[in-house]
Amino acid sequence: MRLAKRAAAISPSPTLAITAKAKEMQKQGIDIIGFGAGEPDFDTPEHIKQSAIAAIEQGFTKYTPAAGIEELRQAVCVYLKGSQGLIYKPSQVVICSGAKHALYNIFQVILDPGDEVIVPAPYWVSYPEQIKLAEGNPVIVETTESEGFILTPEKLRKTITPKTRALILNSPSNPTGAIYNEEQLLEIARLALEYGFYIISDEIYNEIIYDGRSFKSIAALGEEIKQQTIIVNGVSKTYSMTGWRIGYAVGEETIIKAITDLQSHSTSNPTSFAQKASVDALLGDQAFVRIMVQEFKKRRDYMVEKLNGMPGIECSCPPGAFYVFPNISGLIGKKHNDQEIKGSLSFAELLLQKARVAVIPGIAFGNDNHIRLSYATSFEKIKQGLERIERFVWELK
Repeated sequence: MRLAKRAAAISPSPTLAITAKAKEMQKQGIDIIGFGAGEPDFDTPEHIKQSAIAAIEQGFTKYTPAAGIEELRQAVCVYLKGSQGLIYKPSQVVICSGAKHALYNIFQVILDPGDEVIVPAPYWVSYPEQIKLAEGNPVIVETTESEGFILTPEKLRKTITPKTRALILNSPSNPTGAIYNEEQLLEIARLALEYGFYIISDEIYNEIIYDGRSFKSIAALGEEIKQQTIIVNGVSKTYSMTGWRIGYAVGEETIIKAITDLQSHSTSNPTSFAQKASVDALLGDQAFVRIMVQEFKKRRDYMVEKLNGMPGIECSCPPGAFYVFPNISGLIGKKHNDQEIKGSLSFAELLLQKARVAVIPGIAFGNDNHIRLSYATSFEKIKQGLERIERFVWELK
């Protein structure tokens, strides 16, 4: 029996072996410090949990419209107006089972076989695979640390072809934390309007920013670019609701209707009582977010300082999200006993084996000279993990 070509085209995750080995070692009672978590370690705020409990107790446990409840779609509109001055109608919003699901749906409804989507690297691991599943072609464009991991208009223009259907823009970025400023967004918007491709604006980390920086959605730069932008966001990162699986896509009505129709034949509606809780997340007390971001900043500052003090490692300070993306190119070619570090994957494997620390190799994000560490874990674990990494690095010859 054979698999469909689309299934055979999916690339296995470069981190799968490391993740599996780390879990197996933990099952054996080995103390592993993990820096892989892409979710806040804070509990979901109490008022949000109570909202879900109340919805369950009131019997709000049945099907909802496939696009999500009107109340939540309206809450998304209120949120976007308040945060970015963007005016949308509920008919321009579809609630999905997480932001990842929203992205998957978007690629399914806008791509025909052979269509190209420009993906700046480093990129979130699922972008290329989701594009390939929609029979599109991911076109990877490298950005550099010296450019702040920002896609320049020069590189973008050189990459555009008649087959270009969309550009994926992730700001703040996973894995780099990079944030596009208004001037950079304007340059990208001009090219999108000139060549007529969509901007898929992944804004899932938009509330997790530091050092007085501000977030700007490219859709807020004018009505024309708003028409060509599809915003993706959700409640998972901002409100520590990763397991609730509520995300959303916002854009032109024809696209949103197509996503809704697709969703009606796949997942149907997202979880009913999680939708109710998400209304309170978006419109309720936001003090939790400020507290969480302050704590993340303390962790970030500590990690950046410690990593920059290690030989062979350089780490820029990310302005957003909750990851650091240190450069380990100074360690490539070095050995631990007789085992050589050939790239980010072998570094991560050796680090797990010798130091009992799990990190994500940068090759998973399209950059083999870096590794990703999440600081969405406790300060104590961060301190212990970095001490182990430092000892390991000093042992390299």
